[in-house]
Amino acid sequence: MQTGMFDNPLRSRADLQQAVRALFSPLKAHFSPGRARVKLGHTAAVYPARTAELEGFARPLWGLVPLAAGGGDFADWELYRVGLTHGSDPQHPEYWGPTGDRDQAYVEMAALGFALALVPERVWEPLEPTARANLAAWLGQINRAKLVDNNWQFFRVLVNLGLARVGAGSDAASLSAALDQIDTFYLGDGWYSDGPTMRRDYYVPFAMHYYGLLYAGLASGGDPQRADRLRERAAAFAPQFAHWFAADGAALPFGRSLTYRFAQGAFWGALTFANVEALPWGVIKGLALRHLRWWFRRSIAQDDGCLSIGYAYPNLNIAEGYNGPASPYWALKFFLPLALSKKHPFWLAEEAPLPELPSVHHQPHAGMILCRDRAGAHVFALNGTQHMPKLRHGAEKYAKFAYSTAFGFCVSSGANGLSQTACDSMLALTDDGDHYRLREEPLETTFEGDMLRSLWKPWPEVEVETWLLPCPPWHVRVHRLRTKKSLLSSEGGFAAARPEGADEGALRHQGEGFALASYPIGWSGIRDLRAKRKGEIINTAPNTNLLYPRTVIPALLGWHLPGEHWLVTAVLALPGEGAWLEVWNDPPPLPGIGRGLRHQLPRTVLYRPLLKKLPNYVQKFVGVANRVLKL
Repeated sequence: MQTGMFDNPLRSRADLQQAVRALFSPLKAHFSPGRARVKLGHTAAVYPARTAELEGFARPLWGLVPLAAGGGDFADWELYRVGLTHGSDPQHPEYWGPTGDRDQAYVEMAALGFALALVPERVWEPLEPTARANLAAWLGQINRAKLVDNNWQFFRVLVNLGLARVGAGSDAASLSAALDQIDTFYLGDGWYSDGPTMRRDYYVPFAMHYYGLLYAGLASGGDPQRADRLRERAAAFAPQFAHWFAADGAALPFGRSLTYRFAQGAFWGALTFANVEALPWGVIKGLALRHLRWWFRRSIAQDDGCLSIGYAYPNLNIAEGYNGPASPYWALKFFLPLALSKKHPFWLAEEAPLPELPSVHHQPHAGMILCRDRAGAHVFALNGTQHMPKLRHGAEKYAKFAYSTAFGFCVSSGANGLSQTACDSMLALTDDGDHYRLREEPLETTFEGDMLRSLWKPWPEVEVETWLLPCPPWHVRVHRLRTKKSLLSSEGGFAAARPEGADEGALRHQGEGFALASYPIGWSGIRDLRAKRKGEIINTAPNTNLLYPRTVIPALLGWHLPGEHWLVTAVLALPGEGAWLEVWNDPPPLPGIGRGLRHQLPRTVLYRPLLKKLPNYVQKFVGVANRVLKL
């Protein structure tokens, strides 16, 4: 990362203005001769290369426009004026092209509409009349196309807000219809779905609420009732979303589009832009700036300073098919508060820590239970699982039992075998010792008192019922496995960072009923509360964890004949090198794991181990067990 970025204290308005300029600076070398495209790499996305290069041109505007609107210096607006002229000109070689239904170009049009709405003096008024007409015509295509029925509806809103600001033929009916459609996605209590789906991920704060608050800030004079409604929804969401952040600013990694990085905290700036004091201004400022500082301490850029695809380090393994080389620049949506005066209460407030939050917080709309330790150093979510989108690593991004700010999560490497399977915070099952199946989409997901329950079927003849119970800093998992065939299982705790050159023997502890990995960055352990399974530390494939290139997973390995089996697991992980032994030696007692569940479990599960393993193994199953469990 360039020095101007890495050394920035990120505490003042001037610091953030400098951060935007530093993020943009490496891009200048990648502008095309006609200035309408920015090519940052050679990896492909599901859309054409010309659209990926439009993305590189447009997405930096999410930071540059607020910078200029608030009076910040930026010396390269001429690049954008030339690029807008050539990119919208059908006769120019760098023309962005005609668009069709559900075209990725509409995503990037939103940034251009935002620029017209907020800084027309930079990107519209200096253009020649022909260039203005071409740009308005190119943007106007969005009003004649079918858009994806989700947050994309807001792109039509933003484009028409921009066209209306410059008097260039906006379509008020299309804008209004899009806003009416967005209203149908509202669930209540501040929560949206991203379209007619079950997904509750970062698209709620950094898309649905973000664009809604933009609209409230830009159009409240002409649509005051809707603007007030959007502000009220965001205010209801804000106290819940605060639970997704740890004391150091880390946000909970969960769901898709994680390469957008500090867009995770863009919601806090959008509240500021729409003047919604959903929490005290000092708390909002602290949430925002701690988050940005957390990200600027990570290896999020290539050697030339351009943001990389990845999360805490460059990593194509986590990317979606719609992530092109310039996609990470959606992160610049974070800088919206720069559009406001330095006298705004957000900028005048002193950063404040989060107020004391409960250690356990239920979020039914998200299907999660948020847990945190007393200091807020570790935040994790127990996840009942959502109906995930059909995308790469969808199960790992949406269906794990738990997600952690300090330990991230792993994705499968694509090869066979346990070490290649992302069994962290999962129960992985196999009938051949090589190919493992994990929880994907559940048949049922419900809250039962203080627990989350899900029912899932990895095979038609195998059914698993899972209960997740918060016991911070622990959590307990209970599985009822009903199977008509013999299976091996591996249940993983949180993945722990494995520093290169560490003394592996001294840092791994495993035995009957437990596995524990303790490293300077953090330690992670798992216990079988019935002491029936074998503990083992599994080395994951490199570059499969979001936060750390090398990790290990403490896991419990078991084997199960046809019939019904109860697995009861306690999981504990904490960041840093703190005094963990006392906590590790005091796992949650089984009789206290939930009154409702105790009525359902057999007495043998709660109070005494099951009888010894049945001796009559089929020969084939013995061979698989010996090979995988190394008996």
